[in-house]
Amino acid sequence: MADPARARKMADRIKEIVAKRLDKGLRDPRLGFVTITDVRVTGDLQHASIFYTVYGTDEEREDSAKALKAATGMLRSEVGRNITARLTPSLEFIADAIPENAEHISALLREAQTRDAETASLAATAEYAGEADPYVKPREFDEDGEEILDGDDSVDESDAAR
Repeated sequence: MADPARARKMADRIKEIVAKRLDKGLRDPRLGFVTITDVRVTGDLQHASIFYTVYGTDEEREDSAKALKAATGMLRSEVGRNITARLTPSLEFIADAIPENAEHISALLREAQTRDAETASLAATAEYAGEADPYVKPREFDEDGEEILDGDDSVDESDAAR
């Protein structure tokens, strides 16, 4: 098992090598605008998973996936020439779902915003179901010690028993 720091360094190096090679261009017309987003190398440094995105339609994504699959051997040779490891890791290209996830999150945020606006509009016109202040208030007494009820200076007999 290799050091995790070494695996991260190798992943970064593989990302640079593959990105540069794709930037130079492959002779495959199916390859679209590909961006390498991440590379993960296993702990034994034998396998590298390369995550990528393609700008364009679904058909262009499929064509780019086929082109990358066809160019895997050539890209692995390029990686083997440019890294300082005893064995060259096998490469696997995986389409990254970042654009789809970002669109899904944006849709959820838009929905939350509209629901917040609806709640705010309902709250602005809302009225209390009971009294505006439902909490029990402390009793008030006049200077003679008698309880004052709702602005009334007299005490009912039922209240006097309390």
